[in-house]
Amino acid sequence: MPHHHRHHHHHHGMEHLLGLLKIKVLKGLNLAVRDVNLRTSDPYVIVKMGSQKLKTRFVKNSINPEWNEELTLSIDDPKLPIKVLVYDKDTFTLDDKMGDAEFNMGPFLEAQKMPLDRVTSGTVISKVQPSRENCYAEESPIIWKDGKVVQTMVLRLRNVERGEVELEIHWVDIPGSRGLAM
Repeated sequence: MPHHHRHHHHHHGMEHLLGLLKIKVLKGLNLAVRDVNLRTSDPYVIVKMGSQKLKTRFVKNSINPEWNEELTLSIDDPKLPIKVLVYDKDTFTLDDKMGDAEFNMGPFLEAQKMPLDRVTSGTVISKVQPSRENCYAEESPIIWKDGKVVQTMVLRLRNVERGEVELEIHWVDIPGSRGLAM
């Protein structure tokens, strides 16, 4: 049965989706060097959630790359962790891993459900504290900004000697989806 793989239920249309999560991959900070000859790397980011996998372009010769690229995840199970993986683009061999991190949408979705219509733009709704249980390198503010909830985060990469990745997320409702009214 070539056409029926088990992720098939993702594609029944909008009724299973809660909405879209826009992930702006801003930049990498002090990433590991993977090309020893050039003492630099050509990094790109992969964002994974469940069976979805998205990828930024790579930035040439940089350990402090600025991607400023927006990726869109379709969210049907908000409890799944979102994984962020950094790779070094390699012309001839397999791309080298440059660390990984993950985050959970929980606090962001809580803020997303609050009645914020009368709140001033720029107001910090809540902050996620860094801990041993998460990958935050510093406090991560969730802010009401220009009519939407935005969370900015700096994630410390694991399984690598150093490096951080900065992201910003916001939510987009889809007409006809279940939405977040849980």
